[in-house]
Amino acid sequence: MSNYVKTIMCLASSKKEGGRCVAGKSMSPGERGQWIRPVSVRTTAEISLDERRYEDGQEPQLLDIIDIPMMAPVPRSHQSENHMIDSDEYWRKTGTAAWDDLHELVDNPSNLWGIESSTNVGLFDRVTPATAAKLTNSLWLIRPRDVTIRVLTPGAAFGNSKRKVRARFEHNGTQYDFMVTDLVAEPWFLARPNGDFRIEQNAYFCVSLGEAHTDSYGNTFCYKLVAAIITERPLK
Repeated sequence: MSNYVKTIMCLASSKKEGGRCVAGKSMSPGERGQWIRPVSVRTTAEISLDERRYEDGQEPQLLDIIDIPMMAPVPRSHQSENHMIDSDEYWRKTGTAAWDDLHELVDNPSNLWGIESSTNVGLFDRVTPATAAKLTNSLWLIRPRDVTIRVLTPGAAFGNSKRKVRARFEHNGTQYDFMVTDLVAEPWFLARPNGDFRIEQNAYFCVSLGEAHTDSYGNTFCYKLVAAIITERPLK
């Protein structure tokens, strides 16, 4: 039996190997606006389909208001927002937030986990595990400026034909370029040819600092991701 219930506004539902990464801000009295990331008992903490769906079989969508039964807080390194779910109980949708509800929840950090390191296709899109261990959070809701979504094949020169979606944007005077893992936006852009696509309308990003990942060259970093793109109107 769960020990408590967290009520969140869903602000991220992104892909993660083996499942999904879901996150949102608390709507509960006394802790409204605090970040909550539901995690599973598995080592990689992803949420499976069976664990995240509602009793009617539907999956959580961005801006859903959800009651999630929890077992205990389980902070891990910089991911201080983690709470272990009760996998035996359904999540319950209790409402849907409106676009206008987001402005009171927006964060305005001076920077997005520093400007330590960049990949060959990104801008300030990763940090070392040593740096991450000194951080106290892994989620922000921001209002990006000057947004361009890039669809590209970064490994083409090395025989890797996998296409990727990235977001280049400005926040507080600094340019960033992060990989997009949003479950809706990523396939929407992948259905288009490689190229740059401007987002001219108002948008929020949920940005996330992932867990440490070791690449094929043996380098280990924590990567910064755009886990959700929330636009005022549907993408067209």
